[in-house]
Amino acid sequence: MADAFRTPVPPPAAKLLPVAVLLWLSGIYLRIPILVAPPLAPFISDELGLSQALTGALTTLPILMLAVGSMPGSLAIARLGPRNTLALAMVIMVIGSAGRGLSPDTVTLMLASAVMGLGIAMMQPSLPALLPRWLEPHHLAIGSAIYMNGMLMGEFIGAGITLPVLMPLMDESWRATLLAWSLPALLVAAALFLPNREMSRPVKNPAWLPDWKNPLTLKIGLLLGLSGSLFFGLNAYMGNLLEQQGNFEMLADALFWYNFAQVIASLVMLKMARYWVGRKLPVIVTAICSVVGTVGTISFTGWGSIASATFMSFTAGILLILLVALPPVLVEARETGRLSAGNFLVGYTLAFSVPMVGGLLADWGDDARYAVGFIIAYCILVLPLTFTLDLKRQKGQPKS
Repeated sequence: MADAFRTPVPPPAAKLLPVAVLLWLSGIYLRIPILVAPPLAPFISDELGLSQALTGALTTLPILMLAVGSMPGSLAIARLGPRNTLALAMVIMVIGSAGRGLSPDTVTLMLASAVMGLGIAMMQPSLPALLPRWLEPHHLAIGSAIYMNGMLMGEFIGAGITLPVLMPLMDESWRATLLAWSLPALLVAAALFLPNREMSRPVKNPAWLPDWKNPLTLKIGLLLGLSGSLFFGLNAYMGNLLEQQGNFEMLADALFWYNFAQVIASLVMLKMARYWVGRKLPVIVTAICSVVGTVGTISFTGWGSIASATFMSFTAGILLILLVALPPVLVEARETGRLSAGNFLVGYTLAFSVPMVGGLLADWGDDARYAVGFIIAYCILVLPLTFTLDLKRQKGQPKS
């Protein structure tokens, strides 16, 4: 409890590498538990007799929990501090993720998926709230880029090596594969307590609810919804689009390049974060490029469509990092957790609901382009917000 609201003395440069490793490992577990579900879904469905909707829920339910769990995460940060919250959230994530591998029936599987999503949701605001306590101000942007690189690498690793590499090592058991992905996170949670730092006097009566009077709460959240709905939405409807074009056999290549583009985006940001984070122009350019790439996905066919989707994934990945990195740069350390939580609450609610509504329109019109068109319409609606972002450092935020 005493760890909760004390401002640390940042570590010397010699200690930055261990901190960077911990940030990267924590970031990788923001996505691996979610993205291992799609490759394992056919095996889980066969054994437990899941419907198509429940099979899809293995991925979509945790994404919904990313929004629902953001406020418990903010409350925990306010009461326990960001490091303790991050460690607790990782343990909750492991319980849920490993619990999926031990689930005897559908109900238990869905409950475990929800618990896993809650843990990941609590991890998300903990990481930006931890940065000002572990890093010097001029290292905040690269710190954000490091753990976001871990997150986007987790997307690619989880989706890419689960079936060809890990599952054969686990004797083709989807249950053992889930356990193998989950349990090492406990070591990461324990390692979070290795960095030492001196603390000053605690802050009394910390705020944890989103400050809706701060325009950054809603604006960054709506733009996170732009990035998330484009990425998750196009990921979900890629197969339908290619099938409609008569190019379904290109799906494996399309998904590989689509997800690999986010890895490249995260590597670019490791180099450029210090120059781009906190500046308006990169946000404007990447947001516009993301929408243009999505338009190209439904305007072209074959490799033209795939190239457009890959371009969108790349620019949306950069936009995601630019937005997630803003709270620790723009507000005081004690305000970072609740600003991030408010952003994630808005952003992931939209990242879940906008593609879902688009899917209903696609079912109604029997055309997958309706789904993507609805997502594009949302993005065009919120795109002007990029021009109105005030990215000046805020001091002494009032408590709501």
